[in-house]
Parts: sequence; C-alpha cells; structure tokens
Amino acid sequence: MIELQHTTKTHDESRQGEALDMLPTGKSTGRKLYIESYGCQMNFSDSEIVASILLDNGFETTKDYKEADVVFINTCSIRENAEQRVRNRLKEFESAKAKNPGLVVGVLGCMAERLKSKFLEEEKLVDVVVGPDAYRDLPNLIDKVDDGNKAVNVLLSREETYADISPVRLNSNGISAFISIMRGCDNMCSFCVVPFTRGRERSRDCHSVVKEAQDLFNAGYREVTLLGQNVDSYKYSVAEGETPGQVVNFAQLLAMVAEVSPELRVRFSTSHPKDITDEVLHTMSRYENICNYIHLPVQSGSSRVLELMNRTYDREWYMDRVNAIRRIIPTCGISTDVITGFCTETEEEHQETLSMMDYVKYDFAYMFAYSERPGTLAAKRYEDDVPEEVKKRRLTEVVNKQQEHSLYRLQNFVGKVHKVLIEGFSKRSDQDYCGRNDQNTMVVFPIDERFKPGQYVHVLAERCTSATLIGRIVE
Repeated sequence: MIELQHTTKTHDESRQGEALDMLPTGKSTGRKLYIESYGCQMNFSDSEIVASILLDNGFETTKDYKEADVVFINTCSIRENAEQRVRNRLKEFESAKAKNPGLVVGVLGCMAERLKSKFLEEEKLVDVVVGPDAYRDLPNLIDKVDDGNKAVNVLLSREETYADISPVRLNSNGISAFISIMRGCDNMCSFCVVPFTRGRERSRDCHSVVKEAQDLFNAGYREVTLLGQNVDSYKYSVAEGETPGQVVNFAQLLAMVAEVSPELRVRFSTSHPKDITDEVLHTMSRYENICNYIHLPVQSGSSRVLELMNRTYDREWYMDRVNAIRRIIPTCGISTDVITGFCTETEEEHQETLSMMDYVKYDFAYMFAYSERPGTLAAKRYEDDVPEEVKKRRLTEVVNKQQEHSLYRLQNFVGKVHKVLIEGFSKRSDQDYCGRNDQNTMVVFPIDERFKPGQYVHVLAERCTSATLIGRIVE
C-alpha cells in the first residue's frame, strides 16, 4: 500500500510518476518511452521493471509524453475515481496522437487486466493492454502495433516474479528504493480486486532480493522498502546452497536484508493482521536498521463487518497484534487503512471503528468511503446499501479522529532526538532539508553544510505541524 505522510490522504491515486531521461542499455532504436504510474507502490515498482525491459530493447526514456514514441499508463483499480483519472488522462493524450499517428498508447497493470479488451473497444486511442504478469511480452506487443494491429496480453502467472530483472529507478532520489519480494495475493478480501488483477501469491527468490539490496547499497542507496500485498506470508523454498529445501519466511528474509549493511535502512509494506508474527517483531527489535514502523490495515473495528469483508481476523485478534507490537517494539509507529460505510455497516459498528482508533491511536491512516468494485465478492454477494451521505459523514468523523491522533503522536515526538536519513530539500524551502525518522514521520530541519542527502543525522524535534516534525541537527 502507498505510504503517504498526511493522515487525510487515501491511496496515492493522484500521484503520477514520469520516467527520467536515460540511455538505452541495448542497441538503440531511437524510440522514446514515457511511463506514468498511479496507485500503490507495487505499481511504481512495476513501472521500473517495464522501463528496464524496454531499455534492454533499445528504448530511451523521456519526462515529456509529447516527445515520446510509446506512452504507457500503469493503472490502479482499487477505487472508482482512480480509474476515472486514468480515463481522463488518456483523453489528454489524444492531441499528442493526432500530431503523431505512430504514437503507441498502452494501458498497463490492474485496470488493464480487469477491463481487458474493453479498453480497445471503448478507448480508440489505446493500442496495447498489458496485465501485471505480461511485461516481458511488451517488445513483441509493440511490434504487433507497429504492424497495424491492436495487442492484448493479460494472462496471469503462478510463477512470474521478475526476479532476474534489475529495475530502472524512475524519479529516484538515489537514496530510497522499492524492492518487490512477492507478487499476487491469496487473501480474498470481499472488497478487493487485487487477487483478480494480480493473480495468486508467489514469493521471489530470497537470494535475488538480497542481491538487489546489496546492489542498491553499493550504488549509494541507503533505504529500501520491501514490497508485497502481504509481506508476512512471504515463503520461499531454497533450491540450492547448504540447506536445500529450507523454507525462508519473512522474518528470516528481513534479517538477511538488514545484514547487507547496518547503514542500509529497511522498511516493508504491507502487513496483514492475520499473518504478522512475534518472530517478525523480534527480528525488527533485534536490528537497529529495520525501521520501527508497521502498516497494519484494520479496515473496520467491528468483528461482524470484518467477517463480511473476509478479513479472517476479528476485533480481538487485531488488538492482540497491536498489543504484541507495543510490547516487543514500544517505540513502533503504526499506520492503517479504514473503510467507512461497508455493506450493512450500522452506526454502532461505525462507533466500534472509532473506538478501535482510540485504542491504537495510529500515527497516520489511509481512509476511504466504501466504493464497490465490479467483480469482487462483495459486489456479487452484498448490497451496497449504506447511503453515500452516510458514508461521507462517517468518513469525515474517521478523518477528524485520525487528525487528533496524528497530532498526539507528533506532539509526543517533540523534545526528543530522532535519527533521520536526509532525503533532500524540503518542498517549502531550499534552506531546509527533510527526511523521515524511524517511525516514518517526516522531519524538516535547517541545512547544515557538513551533511548531504543520503547521510544520517540526529535531529532534535522542537515543534510540529499537523503532519511534520520541525527541528534542528544536534551532535
């Protein structure tokens, strides 16, 4: 799930990633690729894989779609307005296609897989539709379009992990990077389209994950985020080495990556409440460079609603996991996802969600009014019967509650010294640096010429806004 640093934001549907200018790694074709990403961190990671595949086939990348020969949108289907943004963006590409009839326009990712050939029928602009497991086929599909055909490949795979592909880091600050450790999802949450758009769960070779982390560290990166729809269910059977047949779980993989270097900060996302184990928590507490931050989606505070959502845990189980986090890692930051107005949710059940928020006091959260997605179990089984005005009112109450808790957490950080990895200049001032502390909170502080982005500093938090700590570097 996307990690935004403002409690009132939802998944990062509005964010869009544009490829940096890079030279091709294969024989140049003289053609330029522009790729734009929406949705979760996995989509942004996938775009880096796509760029790598096409650079190996002679493409260059560009930040300006008007000078591109191939334009891709990597899409998200998690909410209706995410899909609408993509449709609106496609219309903006029409003028570019009118000026350059040879322009290839493609839709990648979850929305492509879900809507399949409808894109080719409804959106005359679209030439290529490619699902998340078919990116290796892109050069072939582009060739088909060059021959005057439309091209579709949305086949899902039980094996594809792209483990052998070294991603091209798009829009990178050269300090932080994503590493995909698994693909797909076996959890059939009734509101979610991911199992249908990304296929069954499969874990990547642990050795390839560690190698990618080592390569990133050697290239100057100082933070990696391990990505998966449910990282806690990571499980890889080792086929070679001293212990063939050994199964590596997520706690063990986490330790392997942390041991690349104590100077490499390690984060991960997303955890599932039914799967996160004490072993993972003890591993986090054992390594100073594994950040004390967990994204633990609750979705609802009501056991009955959780059962309808097919989350496979209840209110008490979730609270037990929170208690374990607080016991084993007392300083751990916790964020969450909340859905308001799910099918048949009563006012009393909404209050249970608010009371859960009071119990945990999340550092930040991604909050949504329920949006029915076609093809999901909820769409097939349940009536979307909570009125929109009720959903929105409940969402407002959840957002207001979270703003209180975020401020509470930030105020508790004031007066304390935080280890911060400098990411770059603050968005508001080129006189200030910014970076995140161990709990994933943004920290802003005046530039000290002794330190540069990519270095760690200790910052005394002197005050806070509603979403940011403000302080100064101390020895």
